[in-house]
Amino acid sequence: MIRVIVVDDEELVRSGFRLILQAAGDIQVVATSTGAQAVREVTAHRPDVVLLDIRMADVDGLTVLRQLQGLKPPPVVAMLTTFDSDEYIATALRSGAAGFILKDTAPDQLAQMVRTVAAGGVVLSAKVTRTVVEGYLGAGSDAEAAAAALTEQLTEREHAVLVLIAEGLSNTEIGARIHVSASTVKDHVSAILTKLRVGSRVQAALVAERAGLLSTEEPRS
Repeated sequence: MIRVIVVDDEELVRSGFRLILQAAGDIQVVATSTGAQAVREVTAHRPDVVLLDIRMADVDGLTVLRQLQGLKPPPVVAMLTTFDSDEYIATALRSGAAGFILKDTAPDQLAQMVRTVAAGGVVLSAKVTRTVVEGYLGAGSDAEAAAAALTEQLTEREHAVLVLIAEGLSNTEIGARIHVSASTVKDHVSAILTKLRVGSRVQAALVAERAGLLSTEEPRS
């Protein structure tokens, strides 16, 4: 059972997400809260995943994200947004967000995205991918060349693992795909993050995107 907390300043949004996720069967919404209550609720319930609104009236979502990252251990946090051009998205990435989900994501996709991020995978709603890439890495040929240069440092196996990270697969799923253990995949991921000079799987996925390693525009979930 995946334990989830939904943080949003609108009661209707919190109730809607609870209904959708509880219907999935393998997901339990253990609490919902406003931004001001988020750290207290997360500390009390220790969820696997926090779905956090990026813009809230009571406490800014980025402030809550930073507070949650200070917990030991910090929860996995996926940001919720209404906007595919939200200027806060790149900042949230740098602050440790594990993914970005639009609030109008289809119910069946939402549940799958929660499963993916809970397993350590990457979730990026298709509509926000370009905004995230350009906000974090910049736009234009220079950014693409820089990303390509970083990926050229990878071994053939690391390159393959990076593509699978960008497709949203967890270590266990990657291991099954390339026929190695999850611990071996973990070692490859660590090397990839070091060589790409990034701090998370989401950031690595964005480098892969900018370097042109992905052949489709499908949502990663």
